[in-house]
Amino acid sequence: MRDATTTFAIALVDEWVRAGVTDAVVAPGSRSAPLALALARDTRIRVHVVLDERSAAFRALGIGLGTGRPAVLCCTSGTAAVNFHPAVVEAHHARVPLLVCTADRPPELRDTGAGQTIDQTHLYGTSVRWFVDPGPPTDEPGAGAVWRAIASRAVAETLGSPKGPVHLNLPFREPLLPTGAPLVDAPGRADGRPWTTTVAAPRTADPHALAELVRAHPRGLLVAGWGAHVDATVVARFAAAAGWPVLADAISGVRTGAHAISTYEALLRVPEFADAHRPDLLVRIGAPLTSNVANAWLDTGIPQVLIDPDGVWLDPNRAASVRIVADAEPLLTTVTALLDRPSSDWLTAWRAAEQQARTAIDRVLDTAPEPFEGVVARDLAAALPDGATLVVASSLPVRALEWCMAPRAGLRVLANRGANGIDGFVSTVLGVANDGGPTVGLCGDLCFLHDINGLLGADVAATFVVVDNDGGGIFSFLPQHGLAEFEELFGTPHGLDLVAVARAHGAQGERTADLSTLNEPHEGVRVLVVPVDREKSVAHHRTLWDATTTTIVRR
Repeated sequence: MRDATTTFAIALVDEWVRAGVTDAVVAPGSRSAPLALALARDTRIRVHVVLDERSAAFRALGIGLGTGRPAVLCCTSGTAAVNFHPAVVEAHHARVPLLVCTADRPPELRDTGAGQTIDQTHLYGTSVRWFVDPGPPTDEPGAGAVWRAIASRAVAETLGSPKGPVHLNLPFREPLLPTGAPLVDAPGRADGRPWTTTVAAPRTADPHALAELVRAHPRGLLVAGWGAHVDATVVARFAAAAGWPVLADAISGVRTGAHAISTYEALLRVPEFADAHRPDLLVRIGAPLTSNVANAWLDTGIPQVLIDPDGVWLDPNRAASVRIVADAEPLLTTVTALLDRPSSDWLTAWRAAEQQARTAIDRVLDTAPEPFEGVVARDLAAALPDGATLVVASSLPVRALEWCMAPRAGLRVLANRGANGIDGFVSTVLGVANDGGPTVGLCGDLCFLHDINGLLGADVAATFVVVDNDGGGIFSFLPQHGLAEFEELFGTPHGLDLVAVARAHGAQGERTADLSTLNEPHEGVRVLVVPVDREKSVAHHRTLWDATTTTIVRR
């Protein structure tokens, strides 16, 4: 009898390599042995072994986030597969390719009380682009073509539209290890081609209609949020041709150039400025801004055009009046060629306000008596070299970066903003760092602790800057701050020495307020813990808004 199980696993891996997959993350287990061995024995795949399944899933997610290619994610059956769910949800909402492979017991062992056996059918619900359970591998005529077609389609489905996770539930019968018997005949296509090549057509729209709208509304704004996926030079050219400013979130990838307004959070807290600078048209690419203040200001009273390549409804305020399903970059490029607005008092006013607010904010940050989140975020973004990647955590860090990061080119900023959770952050950063290049993660102490297992066995170089305010700093900015139960339920001080925790998990650790050593060469994972006082931080951030208000009102 030929060894169908081993052949099946080898065929899957070979087909994934043909489709461009380069990395796999494996959480140890027995039932997944056929696939784990096939991955480990194929020298074209880099295999990362991560003990904790939740951390493993976010490591794979980070690889997809950083490269745009799916990583294979492999685990045994049972609750191991359940621990993948948070990362699957993030990949779904963030449109990150992810190839999830959960080993399973064969059908005859399900619903019988067999160990490590749960119902894994459609385990991740509607969060996956495709689910398939091919059944246990068997030696049947044409089996090789079926296996390779499944593997090829799985990669194609992760790449969209939209990109996202795919779930292969793979039941294996014993024996799980190679038997030494001959393999099933399952050859791939000639010349190393994938079994099925998927060609994605460009998603286009009529540029003339949008150009006419822009020409008719000189007081317009281009708003770029997370996931904009547009080259910054394309945005700059459009802004210049339209005479529009760009409200560019720090995680949009386009906070650069003379048209980028980085201080909108502070400016829109000034009623006089906000009232006088209401736009008469808004074009948005990517998700809504992180800022609640800005999103409330951009209400349904402003005509809004939402451009999204996958037609996803990124519109929580129900403010979009026109939706365009198209790739934003070629659309904006074509529209730019149809525009001609060489000067704009509207743009000039916004740029003047940006300069004044930037000066006021920087003055407060430069003279702060102790470090706080805004100082750390601004200085970190400015200090990293061109070509570096900054991965910023949800909660207060991503907001501090939005509030305080100055426009700059050459820095890639990433974040887990699909579901906006803090879970899996450490592993996401390590996944992003997988392809080399300076990679830094900015997070809070609770976020760091939440995925501390991700440091175990880390096989890449990365730096973490951890703002340690001994608890949940974001809650100090919210209404529950005044409750008697605040510290117990929201502040949640942990009292841990994060440097010692980092070292216990195999990383280098240092407690410092000086980030001057940030770009020094190092091996492995380095953790820089910056102490911050939670209560003083709130006061310091309020000083930012007060300084901007004073500057703008007196203007």
